[in-house]
Amino acid sequence: MKSAVETLNPTRVKLTVEVGFDELEPSMSSAYKTIAEQVNVPGFRKGKVPPRVIDQRFGRGAVLQEAVNDALPKFYGQAAEENELRPLGQPQVEVTDVPDAKDGGDLKFTVEVDVRPTIELPDYSTLSVTVDDVEVTDSDVDERLDQLRERFGTLLGVDRTAADGDFVSIDIYGEIDGEEIETAKGLSYQVGAGTMLDGLDEALTGLSAGESKSFVAELAGGDRAGQDADITVTLQSVKERQLPDADDDFAQLASEFDTLDELRDDLREQAAKAKAFEQGVQARDRVLEALLDAVEVPVPESLVSEEVHRHLENEDRLEDDEHRAEVTEEAGKSIRTQFLLDAVVEKEEVSVSQNELIEYLVATAPRYGMDPNAFAQAVDEAGQVPAMVAEVARRKALAAVLEGAEVKDASGNDVDLEALAPRQEQPDAGDDDAAAEPDPDADAPRADDPAAVRL
Repeated sequence: MKSAVETLNPTRVKLTVEVGFDELEPSMSSAYKTIAEQVNVPGFRKGKVPPRVIDQRFGRGAVLQEAVNDALPKFYGQAAEENELRPLGQPQVEVTDVPDAKDGGDLKFTVEVDVRPTIELPDYSTLSVTVDDVEVTDSDVDERLDQLRERFGTLLGVDRTAADGDFVSIDIYGEIDGEEIETAKGLSYQVGAGTMLDGLDEALTGLSAGESKSFVAELAGGDRAGQDADITVTLQSVKERQLPDADDDFAQLASEFDTLDELRDDLREQAAKAKAFEQGVQARDRVLEALLDAVEVPVPESLVSEEVHRHLENEDRLEDDEHRAEVTEEAGKSIRTQFLLDAVVEKEEVSVSQNELIEYLVATAPRYGMDPNAFAQAVDEAGQVPAMVAEVARRKALAAVLEGAEVKDASGNDVDLEALAPRQEQPDAGDDDAAAEPDPDADAPRADDPAAVRL
C-alpha cells in the first residue's frame, strides 16, 4: 500500500491511497465467505458455495465490490496511522480505480477528512495575568454572620402582606387555552427564591392571606415545556424568619466560641479563604484566556456546525438565528479550548490515574443528581469513560499551565496559587446541619487536582 497526504487547509487533508491487488486477497476471501452465506445455490448448503460457482452465478465483479467495501475502512485507517493523522468526523471517500475482474490491478481511492490542527504552544512563563486583590470587609463578615443566624432562626406567622424573603404557603392552578394542566395545594415557598415560575415572586409580593393573583408564565418542564400558561396563585399564609440576636449567647449556641468577637474572627478567616479560592479560580480562567489569545487554534467549520445543530435540535430552536449565533461562538471557543488543552496534555505527557478518574466521577455525579456509583455505571454503559479520562487530563493540563504562568494581584503582589489547596470539610461555626448548606470553601481543590480545572 502507498499513500500520500495533501494539506487542504490547517484542519483538512486529502489522503490518496493505492492498494495492490495482492493486498486485497484477504478481503476477497472474506467476500466469498460473505456471499456464500447470503445466497441460495441448488446443490450446495448455505455457506458452502465454492468461489468458482459464485464467480459463475454472480460474477467476479460482485465479489470485488464486496471486497473493496470490506477493505476500504482498514486501508484508510492504516494510511491515516502511517501519516500520523488524527481524523475528526466522517471522511469523504471517493474510489478512483477498482481492480479489473479479470486482469486485476490496483485499488485507488482518495479521502478528504478534517484533522486535529498542529498547535505550537508558548512558554507558559510568558503568560501574565492580573487578578483581584483579596480583601475581607466587615460587611463580608456580617453577611456570613447573618447566614449563620438564619440557620438558627425561627418562622413566625405574621398578619401582613407578603414581602421578599417571607416564607409562604400557596395554592397554584395552571391552564392553557382553558385546559387545566396543573393544580397544587399547600406548597411551601420563599418569596424571592426564583425557583418555581417566572413571575411568581412579583405576583406574591403585596398579597395578603386569602388573596389570589393571575399571571402568564412559560412552563420549564413537563409535556408542555416552553408553552405559556395562565397561572393563578392563592396565598394561604405568611411567615417571616426571626433571627436570634448576635451576641455572646448566640456565639456559644452556634459555635465552639465563647464570645461574639471570637466567632467574628473565625468568620473573617473563612471569608478570607473563600476569597482566596475565588482569586485562584479567577487566575485559572484568565490564564486560559491568555493562552487562547496567545495561540492560533484553527477549528474545522464542520465540527462547529455539527455541534451547533445538535445543541439547537436538543433545545428545539433550530430556527432561532439569534441564539444560533450565540451557540456558534460558544461552540467554536469550546472546541478551540479542547484542542489547545489536548496539545498541552501531549506536550506535558499528562496521564490520568484510576484514583483521579474516580475522584472526578464522584465530584461530577451530584451535578446530575445521581449517586456516584450509579453515575459511574451510567458513564461506563454509555461508553463515555474515554471522554471522562480526556476531561480529567485537560484539567490537569490547565493546572500545569497555571503553575508556569505569572499571576499577580491588582496591588502587584505575586499570587500564591496554594489558595486552591483543599481545606478539610468542617461545618461552619459548630452547626450540626452545616453540611446541608452550600459552603464557598468546600470545593477548593489543589491546582494539580483534576477537579481544580472547570472549563
